[in-house]
Amino acid sequence: MLSSTRPTRRAAARTLQATAGAAVIVLALTACGGSGDGTTEGSGEDDGPITLKVATFNDFGYTDEMLAAYTEEHPNVTVEQVTAATSDDARTNLTTKLAAGGEGLADIEAIEVDWLPELTQYPDLFTDLADPELDGRWVDWKVAQATTTDGKVIGYGTDIGPEAICYRADLFEAAGLPTDREEVAELLGGDDATWEDYFAAGRDFVKESDAAWYDGAAGTFQGMINQLPAAFEDPESGDAKDLGDNTDVKAIYDEITGSIDDDLSAGLEQWSGDWDAGFQNDAFATMLCPAWMTGPIEERAGGVEGWDVANVFPGGGGNWGGSFLTVPASGENAEAAKELAAWLTAPEQQTSAFESAGTFPSQVDAQGSEAVQSFTNPFFNDAPVGEIFATRAQKIEGAPYKGAHYFAIRDEVTNALNRVDVTKSQDAEESWAEAVEKASALG
Repeated sequence: MLSSTRPTRRAAARTLQATAGAAVIVLALTACGGSGDGTTEGSGEDDGPITLKVATFNDFGYTDEMLAAYTEEHPNVTVEQVTAATSDDARTNLTTKLAAGGEGLADIEAIEVDWLPELTQYPDLFTDLADPELDGRWVDWKVAQATTTDGKVIGYGTDIGPEAICYRADLFEAAGLPTDREEVAELLGGDDATWEDYFAAGRDFVKESDAAWYDGAAGTFQGMINQLPAAFEDPESGDAKDLGDNTDVKAIYDEITGSIDDDLSAGLEQWSGDWDAGFQNDAFATMLCPAWMTGPIEERAGGVEGWDVANVFPGGGGNWGGSFLTVPASGENAEAAKELAAWLTAPEQQTSAFESAGTFPSQVDAQGSEAVQSFTNPFFNDAPVGEIFATRAQKIEGAPYKGAHYFAIRDEVTNALNRVDVTKSQDAEESWAEAVEKASALG
């Protein structure tokens, strides 16, 4: 039986820093030739004993029992999981070793979705995982994210991050707001929920409570920006948009900073020590909640009663995060690794991973399975999180365009929000002007 614990998928898994790896990955194109097709010896069926290393970060839900089950099916294959503490560590390891020719990389390297704009520029560094037998396994937009312009698939999808709203029912009750999750969904606008509805409910809440409405600006911005089809770049040319003329992003920035002025934000930076403490100190009542966030909330809010999940999200559908398994072309057992990656991302294994770690599957069959649909979370007042996040996943219309400039520009806007919200070192106008200046210097 797989572990029933629900460990944390820490922040760095979903809020990466692009600039640190960008230069290194560019070097990789010249430093690592790669075969292009990734076909090497070692299918895992007819060869001698081999060990396949799987490099992940945080918690992908791959338990010892799961990996042992693969060895039972493939007696000559031993699977060893190497887990980085954060995705920043994993990203640094991957890009550094790619630049050095791939030596030392695991047979399977997990990557986060926001790394893809850079990695898909260098498909020869990865084994092509395209397989007609797996067509239809994943939601279409998940496959598209890992597909290069010439049709090469560099990653098999693991989880996605459909978003709902997690909230403190006890703080709602104290402020005179409804607490039932269906009533909370209606309070926030129901099927037609807008960000205006969300912030308006927050203004009503803070009038009657000492707690803030949400945890911090940066996480809220991430949820909102992911709903723009192309936030920072032109999908046709790939060129960065002028941030100073980007009215869509500026409108989101203004809405968030306006809510800060109205004391809706707790002013906490996600994954910081103060944010951790905020869960215990009743610092805020709601937060944007992709499926994988339920684990971090439960860990930090241990002993605090009142958390629940509402089946609603402002603006319709939203996806935050999601990962892939890649097979570096430099590996000695690339074909065996491809087979293992396919197994790990099959609906059965992704269902088990969801039950273990809250990683919501990107596989169509897994999303509709009884195991996922009926899954509840005791910490969140027995919320039917499987059904809720499956419903939220159906609202996702597709993946936004994220090119090679996305991460760096988004980081400048996030920094601008933190200067207003967390450090309070600048007002909104000054901080936006600095973000525009720094974004223009990125080239």
